[in-house]
Amino acid sequence: MPSRSPTAGLMAFIAFTAIAAALGAWASADARTFYAALTQPPWAPPGSVFGPVWTVLYLSMAVAAWLVWRRHGWQGARWALSLYGVQLVANALWSWLFFGWRLGYWAFADVVLLWLLIAATVAAFFTRHRGAALLLLPYWAWVSFATALTWTVWRANPALLGT
Repeated sequence: MPSRSPTAGLMAFIAFTAIAAALGAWASADARTFYAALTQPPWAPPGSVFGPVWTVLYLSMAVAAWLVWRRHGWQGARWALSLYGVQLVANALWSWLFFGWRLGYWAFADVVLLWLLIAATVAAFFTRHRGAALLLLPYWAWVSFATALTWTVWRANPALLGT
């Protein structure tokens, strides 16, 4: 296996993951105002919770992907790392669907797809690096919560998020 710089690899995975986060954040420019205007269930967290939670989750996701890459390289983990990339796309797309374009049905469909992609990524990472798979579990749990929240908020706000 060719030598790989651990620091450069980690920085690359953090940067790649941060790009997805930034694309989602771009769509969420007015999210604070929009989120506050939505009818929400009593168990919905305040908007101020999302930024810190996502920061920790994105960092742990990048580290998980980096661990798989460090152990197996691109060739040995192509499928697992491809799944990681695809789920990042679905992750960023949700913000555009929900906050940018205000399409509740499509945001819900996307978050369900995201949940499935995370499940597949966890399974693929587990066979390559168990610690990396474990690092994705809080993300999967948060997206499970986000799936329920997306459904509930969408159904409670047909005028703002479509029927």
